[in-house]
Parts: sequence; structure tokens; C-alpha cells
Amino acid sequence: MTRSDGYLLDNRQSEAGERFAAFAALFDPTTFRHLEALGVGPGWRCWEVGAGGTSVVSWLAKKVGPTGRVVATDIDTSQMAAAARPPVEVRVHDVGAEEPPGDGFDLVHARLVLVHVPDRERALRSMISALRPGGRLLVEDADPALQPLTCPDEYGPEQQLANGLRQGLRKLLADRGADLSYGRRLPRLLRSAGLDRVEADGYFPVASPACAALESATIRQVRDRLVTAGLATDQDIDRHLANVAAGGMDLATAPMISAWGRKP
Repeated sequence: MTRSDGYLLDNRQSEAGERFAAFAALFDPTTFRHLEALGVGPGWRCWEVGAGGTSVVSWLAKKVGPTGRVVATDIDTSQMAAAARPPVEVRVHDVGAEEPPGDGFDLVHARLVLVHVPDRERALRSMISALRPGGRLLVEDADPALQPLTCPDEYGPEQQLANGLRQGLRKLLADRGADLSYGRRLPRLLRSAGLDRVEADGYFPVASPACAALESATIRQVRDRLVTAGLATDQDIDRHLANVAAGGMDLATAPMISAWGRKP
């Protein structure tokens, strides 16, 4: 993530680890499928942007082996201590404000990062500049505006409450500069930046235990902000968390758009 006093979901909060675990369960299969298709292998030099957790970093480390290199960066690296051993190098870094942590990378990857970065245009330029000719960029980001509901099947008061809280969360994110329709623009942005062989697809989790875990951790993490902003009451949040814990609701996440291309 980028350094910002207004960042809503920072890594230092106690729920961050729960959110990273849920992201890994939900999105790692999609991410790994794309990385496999890009050919990541022994000796590759990789930059993992806004790494946050360790699942992708650890997967890359195994793929590149001892002859490769994985530079894992974030503004808060507290969740990455377990991954900080060769071939992984962990660095504190702000992708939206600082120069890249090197160049000549075979792969640069960011997942669920740029949507939150205030200067995401600069961040994308920085990531592309760090690639070697022929290097690959994979950017995966959310598009909450494409599917804005927690419960697409809104058939009762529990689902209505969940969707109302999601609307409040989206407002908090937008007020802090998040681009809630960023994911859909990625193919065009990568082409405009001069990459070739650009492709994209999307993944949309509709219901799973990981969706419920992510929902619970996220709402607990922003609870005070929702109440302070008048977007929910403590009673609303308590009722929703109890509904989630009880099970029986199909809880969705925003679609994740994956876009990739090659630097000429």
C-alpha cells in the first residue's frame, strides 16, 4: 500500500492478518494460475508490490529458487517477517511516491494495491519502468463499483443490513481516494502505458467461508469509522457480525480484475 494517513485498512490493525489469510484463500489460486502462465521460474527477478501478507511472496520464492530474487515491498512490512530470507528481500517502500527498488525485473506484480494508492498513475509508471525489456507486469485489482453488494441475493433484512454496511464502507474508501472502478480500466491503462500482449480476466467470489471471514474482519476493522461517520450504529454492526457468525448468508466480494502485459 501507499503511505497515507487516511488509509482505511492499514496493516498495523489486529484484523489485518485475518484479511490477508482470507485474500489468500480467495485469490491465490487465480493469482498463481496467471503467474504460472507468465512462465515464472528459476532465476527470475520479481518485484511484489504492496505484498502485505506472505502467500504470494512465498510462492514466488519457491518458483525462482536460490538463483532468483524476490523483492517484497510495502509501507508496513510487519506481516512479512516470516518471508524475509533468501531469495526474498523485504523493503519498506511507497510505490506511489518513491523510485522503484531496482530495475531489470522479469516480473512485477501487485494485487489489490493500486485501487488504494492516491497517485496510482505514478505507481503504474514506476512498476513498468522497473521491468526489463520483455518483462511481464501482472496487476490485479478490485472493482467494487462493478458489483457493489455484499449479498447480491438480497432477500431479507439480514442481507439488506449487509448491503447497507457495504455501501458505508464504499463511501469511506471513496472519501479516502480509493478508485472504486479501477479494475475495469486496467487493460486500457496497460496498453496506454506501452505494454503489448495485454489481456485481462475477472474473478468474482459469490459465497465461501473465506468471504465470511473477510467480511467479519473488514467490518471490525472499520467499525469505529463507520459509527463516527454516521454510516452505521454499533447496534447495526453487532447485529451484522452476529448474522455473519451464524452462517446461512451468501456473502460476496468485489470482483478482482487481473490484467497482464509484456514490456517491449
